[in-house]
Amino acid sequence: MTAWERVCELDALVPDRGAAALIGGHQVALFRLSDTGEVHAVDHLDPFSQANVMARGLVGSRKGVPTVASPMHKQSFDLRTGKCLDDPEVSLQVWPARVTDGWVEIQVDARSSAA
Repeated sequence: MTAWERVCELDALVPDRGAAALIGGHQVALFRLSDTGEVHAVDHLDPFSQANVMARGLVGSRKGVPTVASPMHKQSFDLRTGKCLDDPEVSLQVWPARVTDGWVEIQVDARSSAA
């Protein structure tokens, strides 16, 4: 079963800058894109450095794909799928995100949020 967890007001997210949030006991990086207004949520943990830094990454795009580049070693990740564009064997976990009544919500497994 899944549930939506309210995280923050949309206006609290600065466009094209990341913010970290604790969701269901997991650190997540949130991004609000300035060109589309979309909100994306991915792992905050950089799989290459094993540091929680992805919210500090550089937001951009590669061939029309919205990306975040790790601030540690600069690998770029597709914000929609989590796949690393520089090493397809590596990816970030992605959480569905939506905006409801001005609030950012992240879809979580109801079992993890019940703990």
